[in-house]
Amino acid sequence: MKKIFLLLLVLCIAVGGSAKKKNDDSKYLAGAVPEVNGQVVFQQTFAVKGKNKQQIYDTMKTYATALTKEEIQMDRTHFTMDDPELGTMVIRFEEWMEFKKKPLVWDRTRFIYLMKIECSDEKCHMEIYQISYYYEEDLDGFNGRTYRAEEWINDDSALNKSKTKLLWGSAKFRRKTIDRVEQIFNGARMAFEKPSEQPKATELITN
Repeated sequence: MKKIFLLLLVLCIAVGGSAKKKNDDSKYLAGAVPEVNGQVVFQQTFAVKGKNKQQIYDTMKTYATALTKEEIQMDRTHFTMDDPELGTMVIRFEEWMEFKKKPLVWDRTRFIYLMKIECSDEKCHMEIYQISYYYEEDLDGFNGRTYRAEEWINDDSALNKSKTKLLWGSAKFRRKTIDRVEQIFNGARMAFEKPSEQPKATELITN
């Protein structure tokens, strides 16, 4: 009897620890969604040693073009600016962001944003901004609703007062957005390491 009790205790601790790990939202809490002058802007600058502006631009153009051709992208995804001389490009993305897919449940939203890439000698700067979501358009008799990042996933809107917990409703949008941005930035860095072996951005992080 004592052995059974100890076994059950060990199982409870293991399950509890696993659940705690699974629900660890520490990376999505305060500061994970940066704002610049009241606007949600994810940005990253990274060094590319030994590469000039044109070389960096060419690599990033190839990477950005590959992103626009992913299966999750919609017809409205396109380049809005492409200037090789400036080393700058801007792409408008409209893609599917999936939360859950089961036989009777398909929870997803349109994820809309701009991505700006600025290339210079030995340096690349990226920004993802003007983020919005068009949600629940799949429901019968419902046209859907639009949420702006500044009113839905920023710290003031998506966290409790003590900034220690994600709020229900917007939590899944905040998590998925942070993960997607991380995928894109990681993919850009990898494009300069082994271009021939570069995975798609959606393959960089497993759920």
